[in-house]
Amino acid sequence: GDASIGSALIVMANKEYFIEKQGNFGNLFTGDPASAPRYIEARLTPLAKEVLFNSELTEYTDSYDGRNKEPVILPSKLPISLLYGAEGIAVGMSTKILPHNFNEVIDAQIAFLKNKYFRLFPDFINGGLLDVGQYEDGIGKVRVRARIDVSDEKTLTIKELPFGVTTESLIQSIQDAVNKGKLKVSSIDDFTAEKVEIELKAIRGMSSEKLLKLLYAFTQCEVSISVNMLLIQENHPVQLTVSEVLKQNTFRLRDLLKSELLLSLEQTKRKWHIRRMEMYFIGEKIYQKLELCDSYEAAIEIIKKSMLQIESVLPFSVEHEDIEKLLNIQIKRISRYDQKESQKELDKLKVTISSLNKSLKDVVSYTIDYLEKIKEKFGEGYPRRTSLKSFDEIRVQDLAEKQKVVWDRKEGFLGLSVRSGTSSFYCSTYDKIVVIRKDGSYQVIRVPEKQ
Repeated sequence: GDASIGSALIVMANKEYFIEKQGNFGNLFTGDPASAPRYIEARLTPLAKEVLFNSELTEYTDSYDGRNKEPVILPSKLPISLLYGAEGIAVGMSTKILPHNFNEVIDAQIAFLKNKYFRLFPDFINGGLLDVGQYEDGIGKVRVRARIDVSDEKTLTIKELPFGVTTESLIQSIQDAVNKGKLKVSSIDDFTAEKVEIELKAIRGMSSEKLLKLLYAFTQCEVSISVNMLLIQENHPVQLTVSEVLKQNTFRLRDLLKSELLLSLEQTKRKWHIRRMEMYFIGEKIYQKLELCDSYEAAIEIIKKSMLQIESVLPFSVEHEDIEKLLNIQIKRISRYDQKESQKELDKLKVTISSLNKSLKDVVSYTIDYLEKIKEKFGEGYPRRTSLKSFDEIRVQDLAEKQKVVWDRKEGFLGLSVRSGTSSFYCSTYDKIVVIRKDGSYQVIRVPEKQ
């Protein structure tokens, strides 16, 4: 139905590679939904037309009602699973593939074809900071942080969000942390429009640097994303690494380009074949002999015998279709025929055939040239948006606020809500207390309210 198509269109258009959008397609930053499909428009980008479509190499099957044909799979020249990323579930399995940068994917493909070392790391459209220390070629996990500017001693401004986080969910996570007593802020102001801008004010007595660490420790300003590269290969689910996916897509690109070269070579040879026959047919005035023919079959026979004179130079044998094309040449075209121009065209076609044969002898170099041209043509529009950075592990125990624990020896109570007692000490809610009794038994407990 149109609902699933509309949803898919919105998701794909927001990736900004293959679909140019017009209208309200939602907001990735705030999480606002898109307008209904009838209110939005979309068209293919120049990149999509360049790398996704070739009707002559596309396998078609009958549509649902059998009245039309639809493609089984589009002959894509780019590894879309790596560019777009993917997330979904099936029966007993799930996949989580993170998106990667356009230019870096192409550079990695070129490096692979040149037998050089390469590494690929995710890149998110909403920016942020990325620690890939545990990425492990797409099998491990990544840590993503919001980009937060320290405006002054009391003010923090969130400028970019972690992948999968919206301004609404981020502000809610900060509010939840405040309610649980994990951190304290004097105000939260959301000025997000075309760009993310959430301003936070620290309370009196807390520095912005301390608040920054608390935000990364207790809110969605830092998220950990586990990666699971599960794909369908030859109708079976397989778990692959980023490198393996890129290599297999590069082999597919090489095979596609080879098929295109063979197709172009066949078409160019066919064109030279028919042009050479036309040249002989008109130049030697074979058409004049047709005046003596009293039947269509006789005309075909005369042309067939005449073409035997040049059959040795033709790349293909003379077929019935070729003869019919000669018979269909209009008198107007014969009268305007220019032998020199025709020879120039034949020479150009010969050069093209030679070039295609040269490319077919070294398909790998041809593939590298193709990738370099694609990058030069479209790469400028896809800069890296997520900064790679190594994060220090933030221990919540070190950041947690110390609270006073009172021990009332007389009444026998211990805890945070015990008001008076003979002994007291400070610890956080993440600490544990070892209670040793007179008989030598002991117990490990969390910091109690009153026990």
